[in-house]
Amino acid sequence: MGGGIKQERNASRRDFLKNVAFGIGGLALASRVGNAAAAPAQPAGTSPNWAGQMGLELYTVRDLIAKDYPGTLEKVAQIGYKEIEPAGGYNHMPPEAFRAMLDRLGLRMPSTHSGITEGADAAVEKRLDGFRIMGIQYTSLDAARPPAGRVRRPFTPAERARMMTRLSRSRTVDDVKREAALYNRYGKIAQRFGIKILRHNHTMEFQRCQGSELTPYDILLSETDPELVVMQMDIGWAEVAGQNPIELFHKHPGRFALWHVKDVACMKCLPPVTDEFARLREAHLVPVGEGDINYKNIFKYASLAGMKHFAIEQDSAADWGNSMAAARVSFGHLRAMLI
Repeated sequence: MGGGIKQERNASRRDFLKNVAFGIGGLALASRVGNAAAAPAQPAGTSPNWAGQMGLELYTVRDLIAKDYPGTLEKVAQIGYKEIEPAGGYNHMPPEAFRAMLDRLGLRMPSTHSGITEGADAAVEKRLDGFRIMGIQYTSLDAARPPAGRVRRPFTPAERARMMTRLSRSRTVDDVKREAALYNRYGKIAQRFGIKILRHNHTMEFQRCQGSELTPYDILLSETDPELVVMQMDIGWAEVAGQNPIELFHKHPGRFALWHVKDVACMKCLPPVTDEFARLREAHLVPVGEGDINYKNIFKYASLAGMKHFAIEQDSAADWGNSMAAARVSFGHLRAMLI
């Protein structure tokens, strides 16, 4: 399906860091305050409906979204995707209009990375009410934005590099506990709207905290209230970090309501797991089914994980020359695994 898609095109380090910084979400908040086939035990069984609720993280096609949001969503729906997860806003549309567009295209939006931000409860509640109208059930939580009236400009390359370097450093247990408390606090507000907070991972959550055997991911799982906060496991980044997702599902059943389905080629080429940031930076992301991650097996454990929704994501899709074609390839490969 297009020789260009199968041809390897490594994104530059600068562009890769830009991609990660844009979707950093929970890591930006935190800075402020597998081999799956080897896992033991009996699978819980694959839902026959997974192939019928294929989701796409719109960060995959962000280059097209920036030029034509409605037209891009229409093409996503034409491929066969039934769910989307935005990461770059809502086309400056009011919730009612955005929901009408989704309904017209036969799309659902159960989760968002264009979520709520820390701030006054009234402002957060207004945002959540809009999310309820759009059908969102899970939202990210980001650090406070600049004061009203100021335009939040993009990071300069130097600022972005400094931020990513800071985020790659080992964190303290107390720092992560404070982050968990924030998720719980805002989770209580979101609960009134039938919405939960999601916590997405990259690789650095699996790096041990300073002076501790615990990782930030261990602490977030133990300190967040499952009634308020769900884990959105980015399976690709977890595997890059040397984790076995299925083992995590067994250890924490029911905690992973959301998945990001991301594939990585040449996992054996990555730096040692002692440097999680280097592994993230060097990972070669490819369409699902063209990398090393065994998603056919992982989906057998969806019920054990508590998974409700999943979204395909390829951060580097635009660098392949045609991000929509990459999304189409991922759709075809994953759907074939699930039917």
